[in-house]
Amino acid sequence: MNLRIARTILPLLAAVSTAAAAPHTADGTRMPRRVTISRAGLLDKIRGGWAGQTIGVTYGFPTEFRYTAGIIGDEVEIPWGDPDYIRNTMINAAGAYDDIYMDLTFVEVLDRLGLDAPADSMAVAFARAGYPLWHANQAARYNILNGIMPPESGHWRNNPHADDIDFQIEADFAGIMSPAMPRAAAEICDRAGHIMNYGDGWYGGVYMAAMYSLAFVSSDMEYIVTEALRILPPGSGYRRCIEDVVDAYHRNPDDWRTAWEVCRQRWDNDIACGDGALLPFNIDAKLNGAYVVIGLLYGGGDFGRTIDISTRCGQDSDCNPASAAGILATAIGYDAIPPEWREPVERAEDLKFAYTDMSLSDACRTSFDHALENIRRNGGTIDGDNITIRTQVPHPVRLEQSFGGLHPVERRTIEGHAGNEYSLEAECEGIVITGSIDCGDPKYAARIEVEVDGRKVDSFDMPADWNRRRHEIWWNFDLKAARHRILLRWVNPRDDASLHVRDAVLLRSANR
Repeated sequence: MNLRIARTILPLLAAVSTAAAAPHTADGTRMPRRVTISRAGLLDKIRGGWAGQTIGVTYGFPTEFRYTAGIIGDEVEIPWGDPDYIRNTMINAAGAYDDIYMDLTFVEVLDRLGLDAPADSMAVAFARAGYPLWHANQAARYNILNGIMPPESGHWRNNPHADDIDFQIEADFAGIMSPAMPRAAAEICDRAGHIMNYGDGWYGGVYMAAMYSLAFVSSDMEYIVTEALRILPPGSGYRRCIEDVVDAYHRNPDDWRTAWEVCRQRWDNDIACGDGALLPFNIDAKLNGAYVVIGLLYGGGDFGRTIDISTRCGQDSDCNPASAAGILATAIGYDAIPPEWREPVERAEDLKFAYTDMSLSDACRTSFDHALENIRRNGGTIDGDNITIRTQVPHPVRLEQSFGGLHPVERRTIEGHAGNEYSLEAECEGIVITGSIDCGDPKYAARIEVEVDGRKVDSFDMPADWNRRRHEIWWNFDLKAARHRILLRWVNPRDDASLHVRDAVLLRSANR
């Protein structure tokens, strides 16, 4: 066994047995075929994963998407230190924990229906939940409520946010319940992640879950980052982005800002998100995933530094430190979280998260039960206090790529009332038109018809109810390469409603 791997894997477990023919990783190092851990040790790591996520999201919440064009400088003070900070945030700003209560939606479905719960059951629970959603999540909710079920609900033709961060911040549960079993985690992610994402958006969740899974057998962040990367197919943009971060770290391990700059130059390019394409705002999964990895690598295992770096990378600066802190805290265990970070968790662990019937303590107990069952069904055994896990080497999931080679070339800002009709002419192969319907009656839904070059191609409803809304007005990624005239017609207008058209993002293929 490679000496660095041995130093970082073996001391973490209560006892480890290694078979003579242990599986090889792609670089020739060995993972123990089986590892044995006590019940208390397993629970400590699961508690660490949930606590770290909670700490990270609370720390970064005040900066979320307030810094989209650059790094959050050291002169910006990010508050921490109040032992009731998490408790007060959960009570007074419950929406800060959207990535956690989204996770818990899936945890509750698995607990109710078993670990084989189908994607449709997860999707319905997610779509009917009371919490507000955005981006890929809201586009998927609209799809599901209108009969488009997974995996089509997350596919890029039906969801212009397919590559966004949504599942990346909601996949923690899959890794936490799959200790040392990244392939088992990926199977769960296949069901849950295609509800709202596809391609790089799905890969974000698969990758995060794999890092959580491997954190049960190593505290070496470089090992976790690089070994988990093997779960992604080599042709994916997400994998190439993270490889760029790892390469930048090897070239300059002392300055995380150099890795951030590499990402800015090569990967800060949201493709089809109506809110981010051709703008500084970027909610793309791979860019924000890179910020998670920057924190893990340059944090050097220091809990506070890891969280702070992932936060100061900017963009989705609460979800990124949540993922980084959750992975690190899984690796070191709950009891090893420094007291100044752990005490606020202890004062809040019995509060129910908004929109759920689960507290942090409930999540830990439920994930522990799910982990035991997952270990058994994947060849592990439980003998009294000893839990033996049959470990899994990551294998690449299938290759998925969104948007068919299109990229944004122009953003037209309209910002106005459309009246009963809105038209534009543009040379494009894809288009995303953003906007909304406003009406005091939440039961009202505007009926919109779309013509392209004089031919009706689509019709749909735009509910006034915020939670049921259509996130964009219309999109199409299959237009012929030509100049098109696009007409939106509002066929059931009423005096107390108004249709707003904000932007049109035009896309073309990269070879034009």
